[in-house]
Amino acid sequence: MIKENNEPNNKKVRMNGALGNLKILDFSTLLPGPYASLLLADMGAKVIKISSSVRPDIVADYPPFIDDTNLSANQAWLGRNKKNLFLNLKNPKAIDIVKELIIEYDIILEQFRPGVMDKLGLGYEELSKINPKLIYCSLTGYGQTGPLSQNAGHDINYLARSGNMAHAGKENIGPVLTNMQIADVCAGSMNSVVGILAAVNYRNMTGEGQYIDISMYDGLIPFNAMDGAGFLVSGEEPKREKQRLNGGCIYDFYETKDGEYLSVGCLEPQFWREFCLLIDREEYIEGSVFPEDIDNVKEDIRNIIKSKTRDEWMDIFSEKDVCVEPVLSLKEAFEDEHVKEREMVVDVKSSQNEDINIKQMGNPIKLSKCPAKYDISGYPLGHHTKEIITSMGYSDEEFEKMNKEGVF
Repeated sequence: MIKENNEPNNKKVRMNGALGNLKILDFSTLLPGPYASLLLADMGAKVIKISSSVRPDIVADYPPFIDDTNLSANQAWLGRNKKNLFLNLKNPKAIDIVKELIIEYDIILEQFRPGVMDKLGLGYEELSKINPKLIYCSLTGYGQTGPLSQNAGHDINYLARSGNMAHAGKENIGPVLTNMQIADVCAGSMNSVVGILAAVNYRNMTGEGQYIDISMYDGLIPFNAMDGAGFLVSGEEPKREKQRLNGGCIYDFYETKDGEYLSVGCLEPQFWREFCLLIDREEYIEGSVFPEDIDNVKEDIRNIIKSKTRDEWMDIFSEKDVCVEPVLSLKEAFEDEHVKEREMVVDVKSSQNEDINIKQMGNPIKLSKCPAKYDISGYPLGHHTKEIITSMGYSDEEFEKMNKEGVF
């Protein structure tokens, strides 16, 4: 017999968020881990960010800073809805504090090189003895195993080694930087969130925790997508500006008269036909978006697009179904009506001044019954150290003693 929903409990769950029953210790730095825990915190998870008081975080410390304070825009964003705790993990008492916290905060996200947490006495094998339900996610560049596992790296390195850059960029100049942290966010952050929530579901079914090994490099291998799948079957290497989606067909960016750009993505026949009619080139329809004389056709289209300004072209294309959109500046993108409607720019109360709201990027995961909440912007790192330690039962005197002993 199916029981009726308990409405008061449902209301409480909605108020606390979809992940209001999850408690996470986040040992990560820079962008990948902090963005992963931000998504979880927006959906209600209780997150304590553990940081070093002496080791700088180049993302949290990256300018600009807000309202003449020491709080950066990045920290206000990535620290949203989280608490911050300073711990010196080389101090034995700090290790004891973590071991106390994992009884309640039974999900760990860490971003050290493989083996570092083990050496500190905070590896999965050690901590899972204390709490067998522990979910432990390690996010690294190259994963916990393999010959590259100890290599340092950044987004550009993972993109380079994954094969993606061999068929990206321009034929005459090679790979091109995009100023997007693809490995960090798309491969690192998102896969960490998926892995953690999958492990939570498994724990709900079995009562067992587990270890999660997330590699940003691994996450980029599938980004080779259709050309990668094709290569594994045919052995044929994709070439720059020779494939359907890397500039080898009409699918590309085109400069306009005013030095702006349009993106043209009319791959399907119906979109291509409409596009050709709108640029007065009906004769190109039969040849498709990937014609035999692609160089000549594309050069002609470049000249046509360059004959009008971006906005003039958008007046022509905007009411038509052609998959053509303008390349917007950040200002234009953040002020776009669609972005506003989707709540991808939100006003968040400043942790430093409740009378001030800070504009921040919103959460892309839209839940109908318990949407993401933006309670308060990030606090300075370490802000909640005393609050958290005393809430664990330590007295003010014990806190001061630990402080003098370098625990924090």
